[in-house]
Amino acid sequence: MTDKGPKVRKRQQVYTLLVEIGRKAGDGLPAKATGAALVVYASGVDEAEAVRETVAILKQANTAPLDVSGYGSLAEREAEGHDISEEERALMQRALDENAVIVAQMTPFLD
Repeated sequence: MTDKGPKVRKRQQVYTLLVEIGRKAGDGLPAKATGAALVVYASGVDEAEAVRETVAILKQANTAPLDVSGYGSLAEREAEGHDISEEERALMQRALDENAVIVAQMTPFLD
């Protein structure tokens, strides 16, 4: 047996995701909506985990996730020069503290 040394745990980070959802019976969207866009803050050791957790939670919430776009971690967004409000930072911190998926904004698509 070879000793690989202590296992290094990756630190949780919060990722900003844009999720497009379609219609599903009982989804809670307005009657005339064809779907919606959700801005989500999700914690994970990497963006892929944050996406998987977000999709799983949204499915449990009786929605139909169609597409997820990642905008990176807080540090990555800061490095790119994104303007991040104190309210947004507070929601990101909450997602990190609670190891949660936080839906920060929902915009229905209306025909």
